[in-house]
Amino acid sequence: MPESTRTDAGHRNSGRSDKRRRVRLQQSLQTLVVPAAVVGVWLVLGALGMLPGGVVPKLPAVLVDWYYWIFGRPGATAFDAYSGTWLNAVLYSGWRVARGFALGVTAGVVLGILIGWSQSVSRLLDPTIQLIRPIPITAWIPFAIAWFGIGDGNAIFLIALGAFFPVVLNTIHGARDINKNLVRAARMMGISEWRLLVKVILPNALPNIFTGMRLAMGIAWTILIVAEMISIRGGVGYVLWDAYYVSRMEIVVADMITVGLLGSLSDRVIVLIEHQVLAWKHTHQS
Repeated sequence: MPESTRTDAGHRNSGRSDKRRRVRLQQSLQTLVVPAAVVGVWLVLGALGMLPGGVVPKLPAVLVDWYYWIFGRPGATAFDAYSGTWLNAVLYSGWRVARGFALGVTAGVVLGILIGWSQSVSRLLDPTIQLIRPIPITAWIPFAIAWFGIGDGNAIFLIALGAFFPVVLNTIHGARDINKNLVRAARMMGISEWRLLVKVILPNALPNIFTGMRLAMGIAWTILIVAEMISIRGGVGYVLWDAYYVSRMEIVVADMITVGLLGSLSDRVIVLIEHQVLAWKHTHQS
């Protein structure tokens, strides 16, 4: 290849790379517009004394108390029971969410594939699922406490139950929405029903499964907060209620932001896994 041709190709590749970087930077800045606006309005209203007294604290006060909640306050007294406890609260809550979410997703995927593919299983299980699904998860709290007592068990059960429904419904849809010609071709090759489910039906349902998982993760964090507020001593939900009870609204707001960040981070993890697992799909679309 002539030197001039290689040089031109290098310039074109460099130009495309610069364009992609500019696009990514623009997209990143767009995601910060609304949060920056909220912070700006919060700061202005606080400086003007227009925030509801005793209800919405000023942003600097929230940041200071959040810092001490994370790193500890020098010379903290018994009054400041939250000093340096942020990491433990996050770890406790994250571990509960992880276990409940894993149980709910596993059950939802397995049953969703079976219900979506088999008419017999669908007639057996789908009516019961549709009957239970409209019952609010909070209605199960008394039973969860009675069955599992005060502790992690009831929170894990409630999270698993809340995560189960969006996953099973999306998996059912994904299992049913498959090209019948693909199924016939697989059967013509002598594939067994089990391998058909694992090698054909499950991969086809994966986009729907990941959609259900993202919905389920948001529900999981919501249910966790409710469970920790009611029946567990420890975790971000417990801190949220306890701080409200003693009128530490700076900690309440910091806790709310923490939960939002944890939920957003969990969602991003699922999206990254989805892009890795479904790389073939994104490559084909691009």
